[in-house]
Amino acid sequence: MALPLLMIALGLLILIWSADLFVEGAAAIARHLGMSPLLIGMIVVGFGTSAPELSVSALSALQGNPGIALGNGYGSNITNIALILGVTALISPIAVHSQILKRELPILLLVTLFAYAQLHDGEFSRQDGVVELTAFVGVMAWMTVQGMKRHRADSYEQEIEAELEAHAMSAFQAWIWLIVGLMLLVVSSRMLVWGAVSIATDLGVSDLIIGLTVVAIGTSLPELASSVAAARKGEHELAVGNIIGSNLFNTLAVVGLAGVIQPMNIPADIINRDWPLMTLLTLALLVMGYDRNGNGTINRWEGIILLTVYSGYTLYLISTVVNN
Repeated sequence: MALPLLMIALGLLILIWSADLFVEGAAAIARHLGMSPLLIGMIVVGFGTSAPELSVSALSALQGNPGIALGNGYGSNITNIALILGVTALISPIAVHSQILKRELPILLLVTLFAYAQLHDGEFSRQDGVVELTAFVGVMAWMTVQGMKRHRADSYEQEIEAELEAHAMSAFQAWIWLIVGLMLLVVSSRMLVWGAVSIATDLGVSDLIIGLTVVAIGTSLPELASSVAAARKGEHELAVGNIIGSNLFNTLAVVGLAGVIQPMNIPADIINRDWPLMTLLTLALLVMGYDRNGNGTINRWEGIILLTVYSGYTLYLISTVVNN
C-alpha cells in the first residue's frame, strides 16, 4: 500500500507541475503565432488545464480501466463546480459580467445533457466516442467563430490579455516548456494510474470510486490553483472561464477519446448518481451566472452551498466503500 500511495503523491505533484509548463508553453507559442488572446483562453488554455484528465483517462482506457477513465472525466466536472468554485467564491465572490461566458454556460448545459444520450443504454462504444469528439470539434469551431465576430473587448478577453503579458517568454523557451510538460504529463499519468489501480485492488473497491475521488481531485488541482489565483487578483472571469472550458473538454474530449480507445460498459452509478449531480451543478452554475440586472455573482453563501454538496457527495462515496 505504501508504494502505490507514494506513486500517487509523486504522480500528482509532477502532473500539476507538468500541466502548468504545458499550458504556459502552449499559450506562449499561440501568442507568437498571432492567435488572439480570446482564442488562446478559449482553446489553448482550456485544453491545457484539461491535459491531466485527458492523459490519465486515455492511459486508463488503454490499460483496460474504464472506471478510472469515466470517473476522472465526470468526477472532475463535479469537483470543478462544487469544490473549486466553492473554494474560490469563499475567497472572493465571483462576478460574471462577460457576455462570452454567459453564452458558453447554456452550451455547457446542453453538452452535459447530450452526454446522457451516449450513456443511457449502458454502453459507450467507439461510435459514441467519435460522436462526442465530433461534437467537441463543432462546439470549439462555433465558439471560435462567435469570438472572432466581436467588435469590442470583453472583460474575459482583457483578463486573458493581462495573464499572457505577465507570463511572456521567448518562442524557444515556450517550445521547451511545451515538450517537457508533455513528456512529464505522460510519465506522471502512468504513475498516478498505476497507484490508483493498485489501491483499488488492495482495498477491494471499484476503480470508478477511485476515479471519482482521488484521481478526479488530483487532476483538477491545476484548475483549483488557477481559479484561486485568478480570484485573488480580481480576475473573476478567468476563474469561471477555466471551469467552463475544462468541463466542456472533460465531457466531450476526455470521455470521447477514452471511448474511442476502449469501448466501455457504463456502470449504473454513473447514470443514476454521478451524471444527475453533474447536471444539477451545471444548471446551478448557469443560474448563478445570470441575474435580472445581467450581472451574475457567485457569492460566499453560494460557495458554502457548493462545498456542502461536494462534501456530502464525497462522504456518500466513502460510505459505499465502508459498507461494502
